[in-house]
Amino acid sequence: MILSTPSPSPTLPPKKRKLAFKTTIQDTRYDADSSASTELTEPPEDTPTDQDSDDSAVAGHDSRKIQARHYKTLKELWKKPRPNQDDAAHLLDLEFESRRAFIDSSSLKEEDRTEKILDAYPCFRDHKHNMDELGRILEADDKNFTDQVKARWESFCQNALFFGVWNKSLKPPRGLDKCGLFLALLKALPSMFPSLAAPPKKLGSVSESPFHILEPSEDPNVFLQRRPITSPVLLVESTNLLLAVGTVPLTTLPKEMIHEAPLILLGCYYTFHLTYPKCISTLLSIIQTEVLKDSIHECDLTHSYKKAIAEWEEFNKK
Repeated sequence: MILSTPSPSPTLPPKKRKLAFKTTIQDTRYDADSSASTELTEPPEDTPTDQDSDDSAVAGHDSRKIQARHYKTLKELWKKPRPNQDDAAHLLDLEFESRRAFIDSSSLKEEDRTEKILDAYPCFRDHKHNMDELGRILEADDKNFTDQVKARWESFCQNALFFGVWNKSLKPPRGLDKCGLFLALLKALPSMFPSLAAPPKKLGSVSESPFHILEPSEDPNVFLQRRPITSPVLLVESTNLLLAVGTVPLTTLPKEMIHEAPLILLGCYYTFHLTYPKCISTLLSIIQTEVLKDSIHECDLTHSYKKAIAEWEEFNKK
């Protein structure tokens, strides 16, 4: 609302490389004045207003005008070579209602939603703004939201290691460093909390839905173009990570951030208003309720979710 390690050459050590992307897919600068950008001179007309009252209608119109000015200021700020991130975050706070009306609008189709949102809000390529937006959506008044979520995620992962061994989704980890242990956990998570829906055949294993370990010869751009689903994905390389949505790379992260990267990945579903893939919907719903503490709609309380959450809660009582 997340993961197969290439065998190195027996004679030559694998060369370290930085993930590089074609400029046709990703522009590494934040260009808020792109000719393809979505112009929001006025917030969307579907911003909630009480049309029964002339006074409230006028107030709503004034509010839309004020938020439109905030957006214009934000757009000008992002033209600078080094925009002030605190100023950007403040403007995003002020312009929140108008922005969510635009992003959540049914006029944005899911297949091109991410690109249109990034055209209008290039700041969401930055993982910090992504997590801030998640906090605004779930706990707007809690400035410690991100820290609390990280703490709950760490606790969840520690328990999941034992849970995975208990339900035989994860082999007892031996001889793995901290990063290797976490990758093993990520790979096992979809099996710990399974969904009834099978992944697309071209995807292969269900663990490939939220993350993929790049082979030394793999080009990340080509991989994203060939990937059969358009959900957020984390690409893991020897020195860094790439976070992408569909065919659109968002940002490159240092590999040291591997432990919090799944949270950023989940934040993308909220920021870009995306639907969970059916093959990992149970896993993502479990993380949504257990880590984000965000309840799910009654219609999403599937048999798979109920069974998984019951087993999880029963295990944690032991």
